Amino acid sequence: MSKPTIGILYDFDKTLCTTDMQEYDFIKNLGMSSDEFWGKAAALTQKHEVEKILSYMLIMIRECKERGIPLTEEYLKKCGANVELFDGVLSWFDRINAFGEEVGVSIEHYIISSGTYEIIQGTPIAKYFKRIYACRYMYDENGEAVWPALAINYTLKTQYIYRISKGTLDVTDDYNLNRLQDESLRRIAYRNMIYIGDGITDIPCMKMVKEKGGKSIALYPAGRSETVKPLVDDERINYVCAADYSEGSTLEKIVKLMIENMAILELLKHTEEQQLSQYKKNEL
Repeated sequence: MSKPTIGILYDFDKTLCTTDMQEYDFIKNLGMSSDEFWGKAAALTQKHEVEKILSYMLIMIRECKERGIPLTEEYLKKCGANVELFDGVLSWFDRINAFGEEVGVSIEHYIISSGTYEIIQGTPIAKYFKRIYACRYMYDENGEAVWPALAINYTLKTQYIYRISKGTLDVTDDYNLNRLQDESLRRIAYRNMIYIGDGITDIPCMKMVKEKGGKSIALYPAGRSETVKPLVDDERINYVCAADYSEGSTLEKIVKLMIENMAILELLKHTEEQQLSQYKKNEL
């Protein structure tokens, strides 16, 4: 029996870090408040009916250009260095990977975010992800951002769940993404997926993973459980808990139980198939 793979899929803003990733260094470096920056993006959306994600990406370009700040990939990565992560995040991935090994499965971690890819790349946890799917820029001959290369809103996030399940990880590979594939041939079965998010923008992914047999977890900042009440009321999730990734936390206990359960079910499925196959051979 080959080792089953379990995929843990994360939103980023307010799921792994404490607020929107642009608010740590990027907006501060502009000399703007968060309200000013997001207000400009909202005004652009309202005036021109621009998709919200495209609005904030354009405002990032405009505000940097106005201040003479080269909006390069390297600059955005530097803006990720001081992103504030929730408690326990830095050691989370090693702990969860080790637990997967203990119960006989491989764990893969993925980001599906409407945030900025290059900023996520600059965080100390970027190395742990098999793929980071997030909004990213195209750069000119001087290395400065000129146009969105990829923009991911809350509904487009679901596309990347399909990609991860099929193993079609290249964002330019639409042929294999849309090609009919037997469920048994998928690289990661939906039942072996865990989606972790924090709010309304995660609903399509949470609902999809839950309905297809995986598990969805909604996180809230300590003492603010009301932020995920709509997800609980609408039955979009399997579990809800505080955004604390520390060893022994409720989140860790829940995720480990999920992994252990998935490992057992995969072993049972393999044993069942093996036993029935042997029975048929003997009958013949």
